[in-house]
Amino acid sequence: MKRRPLLAFAVLWVIGSSTACLYDGWRLYLTAAGLILLLLVVCQWARAGNMYTFCMLFSLVVSGIYWEWYDTANVSDFESVLSGEETIDRIPVIASGIISSPVEVDGDRADFKVTLQQAELILSKPPVGAKSPVDSDYNTMLRTDDIVMVQVKLLDQVELESARQWQRGDRVQLTGELQKPGEARNFGGFDYLQYLRTHKIHWMLKVKGSDQAKISSPDKWKISHILRWNDAVREKLGDKLKQLYGGIHAGFMKGLVIGNQDDLDPDTFMEFSRLGLTHILAISGMHVAVVVGCLIFVCNSLRMTRETSLTVVIWLIPVYVLLTGASPSIVRAGMMGVIGLYAAKRRMLKDGMHILSVAALVMLLWNPYFLLNVSFQLSFIVTAGIMIFVPKLVSLLTFLPRWLAGSVGITVVAQLISFPLTIYYFNQVSLISVFANLLLVPVISMVVLPLGMVSLLLSWVWMRGAGWIATIAEWINEINFRIVDFMSSSSAFMTLWPSPSLAWILCYYFVLYFLLTILKKRSEVHEEQQRGSDDDTVPLEDRLSRDIRANMPDPSGMLPLADQLASALRWRGFLRASDYVERYASRTAIVLLSGTMVILLFNGYQPPEPDRGTGLVQFLDVGQGDSILVTTPEGKHILIDGGGTVNFRKEKDVWKERKAPFEVGAKVVVPLLKKRGVHQIDYMLITHGDQDHIGGLLAVLDEIPVKAVVFNGTLAQSASFKQLMLSAIKQKIPIYQAGADRGIWELGKDTTIQFLSPVFPDKGESAEDLPFMKEQNHVSLVFILEMNGSRFLFTGDTDQAAEQKILLHLEEQSISGPGLLDTAGGPEGGIDVMKVAHHGSKTSTSAIWLDAWKPKTAVISAGVNNMYGHPHPDVVDRLERSPSLIYQTNLHGEIQMRVKNGHIETRTKLP
Repeated sequence: MKRRPLLAFAVLWVIGSSTACLYDGWRLYLTAAGLILLLLVVCQWARAGNMYTFCMLFSLVVSGIYWEWYDTANVSDFESVLSGEETIDRIPVIASGIISSPVEVDGDRADFKVTLQQAELILSKPPVGAKSPVDSDYNTMLRTDDIVMVQVKLLDQVELESARQWQRGDRVQLTGELQKPGEARNFGGFDYLQYLRTHKIHWMLKVKGSDQAKISSPDKWKISHILRWNDAVREKLGDKLKQLYGGIHAGFMKGLVIGNQDDLDPDTFMEFSRLGLTHILAISGMHVAVVVGCLIFVCNSLRMTRETSLTVVIWLIPVYVLLTGASPSIVRAGMMGVIGLYAAKRRMLKDGMHILSVAALVMLLWNPYFLLNVSFQLSFIVTAGIMIFVPKLVSLLTFLPRWLAGSVGITVVAQLISFPLTIYYFNQVSLISVFANLLLVPVISMVVLPLGMVSLLLSWVWMRGAGWIATIAEWINEINFRIVDFMSSSSAFMTLWPSPSLAWILCYYFVLYFLLTILKKRSEVHEEQQRGSDDDTVPLEDRLSRDIRANMPDPSGMLPLADQLASALRWRGFLRASDYVERYASRTAIVLLSGTMVILLFNGYQPPEPDRGTGLVQFLDVGQGDSILVTTPEGKHILIDGGGTVNFRKEKDVWKERKAPFEVGAKVVVPLLKKRGVHQIDYMLITHGDQDHIGGLLAVLDEIPVKAVVFNGTLAQSASFKQLMLSAIKQKIPIYQAGADRGIWELGKDTTIQFLSPVFPDKGESAEDLPFMKEQNHVSLVFILEMNGSRFLFTGDTDQAAEQKILLHLEEQSISGPGLLDTAGGPEGGIDVMKVAHHGSKTSTSAIWLDAWKPKTAVISAGVNNMYGHPHPDVVDRLERSPSLIYQTNLHGEIQMRVKNGHIETRTKLP
């Protein structure tokens, strides 16, 4: 086997860094000891030399030490001053520094990074080390080089135009509030705090109004101004593409040509994402290859020598990397391109895996946190996979023309290699992704991308001709967009996967490698046998003579002819027997590996289930709103509301709208459902039509199959409610009206739902006379979920008047016989868990209501620092005076309850 020390060194460097990243304390030392022992055993078994073993051991150990040192050094200068201020959410600050990133102006907000030079903190408590405390504020001046993420809230359109003039490299003085970034508030949710930390950012500085941000141009030139000029060039290139292309084509071409996705149409991006085509819009090796090919063509057209052409291209690749944003994927591709072209220029031995190894080592030495970057991971793993697996797969595609076999091989391998990371980060895969890539990637990369580049370059000298080229590109784009829309419109081909474990991912790659290796070897043996079958037309004497010459120890023919013939016959029999054994063994291995892969995929597709017979109730933290996911012991999923972002903006404030505003359904609820392997929602319960309960459900309907929708039987007047219902009708989802006196719904052997509100007249309502209700809180769905012997009371946003109405109705029922309230109010009854109504508003959860149900546990769903002041102190006080244990999403994040045999086990995301 060919030994590649540089490749092994890079792989062990990644393993060492990953181990230090994943583990700490005794787990890190134990894992490191095991890896070192395993490495020594492998080197001894492979009879590697002492120097080789030392180099590999050096890579494994030093990479882990380097990660630990780098991570330990990643601390903020503010920590030493603010260690006594942990409970303070906002700290007033006056800071000055240099803008160190492009300024992104979106709606009424400007975002950018600032490398600080000094900061004056206004503390309410004495800083660490102060000799004596006093009652006045403390102003602490700190010199620092911390990087902070700045958000400037723009108050009017004049400030908007002013912010658009800010640039990287400008000096800035900011007056605002220093805040910690938000951490993950749901299990498996996005952790913005950790994300910023990997960019060496520990604080956010929020500024209200551009007058609190004093900007001045740099007073002298610095090397960092190259990036300032690069930002200006990127902006001009983007403006030029906007002139050439109209509508959604402008944003698409900006993303495709220069890697700027700010203006990319969200619907277009979503459709590409569903088909696994977003890599087209991420500048990577494909773009570098096209650029290198175009540059070499131009250089050859100018009759440059080979050495001169390669030199020009080598110098222009870094320029292209800068112009396209220098993401990890393009940096990797650019480095590999430069190294490969330099090797070609020097006529050195070129090895793609060695070039890839050098690029990985350089990037990880520069910044070990690249290892956590999704773009870095996908770029290197897919590139390595193509180099390793394509030769194996192409040997199985001999029935295809060579040009098609190469394209199919690269596409299939890219999909197979990226599959584990795709489901880990994005949790969805289209079954027709390979076909979509085969159909569209060649067209976009070989036709649309070059047309976009040529039109952009030509526009600086001949705008009319560039417009003609742009028209052709738009026409092709229209066809591509229609194909993408058609292929992504059906949910039948979309599969949702929970995030797999690291062990599952490693097993997947292990099985895939050996399966393709054995298939390739079997294919080669089959080809040799096919060639050997042609020998049947050769006379027996000639074949025996050939075998004797090739395989006999006495080719001189000194043995008697009879002995030579007998030996030759035995040799051919031995070869045929060994071929039979090898063929049988390879078939067995293929069957075993294929079966293992099927089992892996089946287990990976299944959501992580709780213990057998266990139910799960998950109160998601969606900010100021409600969203609860219930999983029954039988595996059915019930989604109660979906949160929603409330917008109070008026028509005159249209300028404040952002290109991609935060939407809790698309950004929180749907990703969490996918990550947890929810393949379908069996029942979507809409308690009422308020935005903070239904706003996120439309995204759920768009992304996850829903079998049934249940609502309160009234129509809300909001556009969101209308759009939600129309979407359900369009998808032909059954819609059910729920309310009191509708009986008990049996959802499984140990799961039932009994609705208590709204209380309908005896005649009921038909679909034609559903009333419009402006005040939706009063008619919220209120119901009891009984699961595994435990009872949960869900209350929506019901008010105290509705609470009285429910209690009166239950009393009327009890007159004619035993009723629910009789049991609930009994000494051994009560409700195990109550979802407190209306986020703890003072208009709900009366003392009478609490006394009737006697909840053992109360859950309040409210947003952190919400503008309504929820939960109200009076409600909290009433709950504290009752025997209820209180959980709040604004304090504890997501709250999960496992239910089994009448016992509830609770855990929260935040302590």
